Amino acid sequence: MSDRVLAAVAWPYANGPRHIGHVSGFGVPSDVFARYMRMAGHDVLMVSGTDEHGTAIQVKAESEGITPRECADKYHRIIAEDMQGLGLSYDLYTRTTTRNHAEVVQQMVTALYENGYLVAKETEGAISPSTGRTLPDRYIEGTCPNCKYDSARGDQCDNCGKQLDPIDLINPRSAINGEAPKFVTTEHLFLDLPALAEALGSWLDTREDWRPNVLNFSRNLLQELQPRAITRDIDWGVTIPLPDWQDQPMKRIYVWFDAVCGYLSASVEWARRTGDPEAWKKWWTDPEALGYYFMGKDNITFHSVIWPGILLGHNGQGDKGGAPGPFGELNLPNEVVSSEFLTMSGSKFSSSRNRVIYVRDFLEEFGPDPLRYFIAVAGPENNDTDFTWDEFLRRNNTELVNEWGNLVNRSLSMAHKNIGAIPAPGTLTEKDQELLTLAKSGFDTVGASLRKNRIKNAITEAMKIVQAANRYISDTEPWKLKDDPARRDTVLHTALQVVSDVNTMLTPFLPHSAQLVFEALGGRGVWAAQPEMREVTEPGNAPYPVLMGDYASEQAVWESRPIVPGTPLSKPAPLFTKLDESLATNGPSFAPIAQDS
Repeated sequence: MSDRVLAAVAWPYANGPRHIGHVSGFGVPSDVFARYMRMAGHDVLMVSGTDEHGTAIQVKAESEGITPRECADKYHRIIAEDMQGLGLSYDLYTRTTTRNHAEVVQQMVTALYENGYLVAKETEGAISPSTGRTLPDRYIEGTCPNCKYDSARGDQCDNCGKQLDPIDLINPRSAINGEAPKFVTTEHLFLDLPALAEALGSWLDTREDWRPNVLNFSRNLLQELQPRAITRDIDWGVTIPLPDWQDQPMKRIYVWFDAVCGYLSASVEWARRTGDPEAWKKWWTDPEALGYYFMGKDNITFHSVIWPGILLGHNGQGDKGGAPGPFGELNLPNEVVSSEFLTMSGSKFSSSRNRVIYVRDFLEEFGPDPLRYFIAVAGPENNDTDFTWDEFLRRNNTELVNEWGNLVNRSLSMAHKNIGAIPAPGTLTEKDQELLTLAKSGFDTVGASLRKNRIKNAITEAMKIVQAANRYISDTEPWKLKDDPARRDTVLHTALQVVSDVNTMLTPFLPHSAQLVFEALGGRGVWAAQPEMREVTEPGNAPYPVLMGDYASEQAVWESRPIVPGTPLSKPAPLFTKLDESLATNGPSFAPIAQDS
């Protein structure tokens, strides 16, 4: 595998705080992967930011009596704070309202235009009769003309995967206020996807190791590719840098095109902010570098077909040929890592329908690692998963507290009480060696799953070692070995070595508690680095927050590190909090469970 790995993470939209359904798709899976790859010695660039253009921002701003820019500023900061609280280790988490981002988007548009992959044509655009405002395709719902699914969107049907236009829908309605949209004739620029279909198909044929749901869905899309609009009638977005278009104040780049270009623009911004403006090329133009894109399943189309199509067009690699654009020959994604939906009581998380658990509320009540653990072990990796407080309680109390937390606490407590330091081992028995071998083998088995983004399997394998270590302690009963201190010390040393090894394996999943276990074992300094909120500036804009981090200096490495006998130990504190059983029936105050009357 290449030394350089790009983790490109979907951009959350700046029209409100994020809920746990969002971060189960793009947030935690991408961070687990990025943290593991850094620990395994790869040079990782993890980028994303807040998506801040489009009609939905205008609607939200209007509802709050503020400007779109004020709305973007407000929610960018809130979302960045939530991402930081969850411990998502971005090299740069930025935003789309920067000058840098606009310049990158405009350069991509110009390259596509010059290579012949943008065409102008008239189309029927949807507007809101009550406001006169353009409605984004994704904010129009109706019945799919192909499969009759009654919640298809104006850009695609999530049920059958067919690419749609809003006017194709049967009984279309605005997702904002429920009214029927009005369709008017307007001219827009379209990405000529049919001219890129053959190149896309050849590329997809090489993607044999993708998750089957992503690959099959993407291949099906190629059968009916249509040109796709990249501009909209709106005054909140990136301006169009082309002749006859740049002087039209009510024509802007469509927000979906704007957002997918953010992976590149964030990489360019990161390079500038770290003092090496050309550094982004190591992840984007080196054919050996690998790119992994993380999102929920409703974004597969944009990342497995449309963004690769944009890249091919920029590179001049479609039916119309052309020359590489200003960024050189850009790499296409190596893998599109899509998660299914995290639901609540069988329904997709929805802020507008009051079925939501906000990340901020969850973190304040339970902390980051219990949520990260739940998403990793029980999240929607391959299937839609229903979140219930009963299941969260069970996972937290049974697995985090009673298994992993108990193993750490009992091992450290006995060593602290009897020796006050990490004990020196004596002669190892077959049972001791068996457990140590099992733990060390976990670096291969857990690591192999993480490399393939099978995080549920990875954390399950790590927890099997935890269970084996707890059985080992119960079987060897070190508390009964006061008259045989050499054997007691050997047992405790073995247990603590396994605690150290498992803590390393769990670091990508549970970085906050991993730091605590590292310190409890006598470690000093930063084991698992956390993202930092930094206020930055650029010409023409007010200061704004970004997330960055010093991950290169963290000590976490994907290997077994021998613990050192004689290292002083302190009395350990509980690693996790056992939750009251009433949570299963009542829920927390911020998301109570409705009781039958």
